[in-house]
Amino acid sequence: MAGAPAYTGAAVVLLLFVLAISGSAADTSPEEPTLPSSSASAAAVDAATAVVNGSGAGISSNSVLVALLDSHYTELSELVEKALLLQTLEDAVGRHNVTIFAPRNEALERDLDPEFKRFLLEPRNLKSLQSLLLFHVLPSRHPAASWPASAAHPTLSGEDLELAAGSNGSMRVAHASVTRPDAVLRPDGVIHGIERLLVPRSVQEDFNRRRSLAAISAVLPTGAPEVDPRTHRLKKPAPPVLPGAPPVLPVWDAMAPGPSIAPAPAPGPNSGKLHFDGHSQVKDFIQTLVLYGGYNELADILVNLTSLATEMGRLVSEGYVLTVLAPNDEAMARLTTDQLSEPGSPENILYYHMIPEYQTEESMYNAVRRFGKVRYDTLRLPHKVVAREADGSVKFGQGEGSAYLFDPDIYTDGRISVQGIDAVLLPEDDTKKTSTTTPAAPVRKAPAVTGKSKNKLRRGKLMEATCHMAGIFGQRSRLTSCQ
Repeated sequence: MAGAPAYTGAAVVLLLFVLAISGSAADTSPEEPTLPSSSASAAAVDAATAVVNGSGAGISSNSVLVALLDSHYTELSELVEKALLLQTLEDAVGRHNVTIFAPRNEALERDLDPEFKRFLLEPRNLKSLQSLLLFHVLPSRHPAASWPASAAHPTLSGEDLELAAGSNGSMRVAHASVTRPDAVLRPDGVIHGIERLLVPRSVQEDFNRRRSLAAISAVLPTGAPEVDPRTHRLKKPAPPVLPGAPPVLPVWDAMAPGPSIAPAPAPGPNSGKLHFDGHSQVKDFIQTLVLYGGYNELADILVNLTSLATEMGRLVSEGYVLTVLAPNDEAMARLTTDQLSEPGSPENILYYHMIPEYQTEESMYNAVRRFGKVRYDTLRLPHKVVAREADGSVKFGQGEGSAYLFDPDIYTDGRISVQGIDAVLLPEDDTKKTSTTTPAAPVRKAPAVTGKSKNKLRRGKLMEATCHMAGIFGQRSRLTSCQ
């Protein structure tokens, strides 16, 4: 009974010793995550067995793995840590001797393809990086003294690696030469320095597959910004539209892309759908006339004497285009007060000078050169203005009432074109009214714009002789035609 307390105390001391060893093993266990593998459970069983047997846990400070991490192969050591392979290599070293082939730092830092290096360091390619590093480790010891002549040996990655010896005593690993044989010798392994990185076939195929997919992928990623082809601005997501609510954009906005892309369709007058800011364009062209000089009379008629400027702005806003044949101040001065005082005369005169087309000096000259004579519609329906080539320019009208293109392209903005002429044009009907009127009420003739005064009506020679004889006999006053 006296030995019972001593036996009990010894048991307690032994139990505390086992608990202390267990605590120290738990403190020294690595905290970084490990990849799931079939050897994890076996390593845990071996560690527990080592603890129970009192042999300790972990690896020795004289291990080849510690020598690798502390060696001058720093690039390879960093890749091993990034690939989370410390636990896997520790398990391999604990089971058997290993042979590690370590590429020099320059081979991994400068000689490696940058695109391939980016591929290895991408998180989604972790398995490829692990396979590449495990391809450099053999689960057997192969020092330089027992280097095989030519044989294939399995690696930790599962693929075979060929070892060969040259006739001159050189050592090769696949396509790489061993530059520093037996660089590190330890009881549990050996490290050989090689000239380049060893790339297994599986990793090379995975890299080629990823590179091919990246090269052919042309689909925009989800959420990529879209550019509106009409405004050349980024599209913004439209707010949700409630059922029955009007559309976000009016229909005619979608029909008229804008003047910079294509002219909008002309829906017709009084439609209320204004595709362009016609009033600003008319204002600009009138200011251009005033600043250009020599067309103040036309600008005064458009703005003050009539409301044609407002009407032109409305037409342009609705989608129409106009070409204005603008008489200069010298031509407008030839018009008489009677011609401008008749009701609607200023409007009719200017309507005859407005062509519902967009024409420039070049387009009109090319047309008359090609066709000889061109008839343009005017806003004074159904009258047309005739254009032909004359003296290397464009001549409008016929006979004495014709005008030359004097100042070409005074104003051109794609919607309104202003061409300066040196005379006022009048329709042919106004020049032929003299043939339909009675002699008692002679009708004035359209003025000739050649700088001469208005021509009087000429009577025939027979009428002049009759009036002269009637004056001799005192009967001249009875004849109305002789007065």
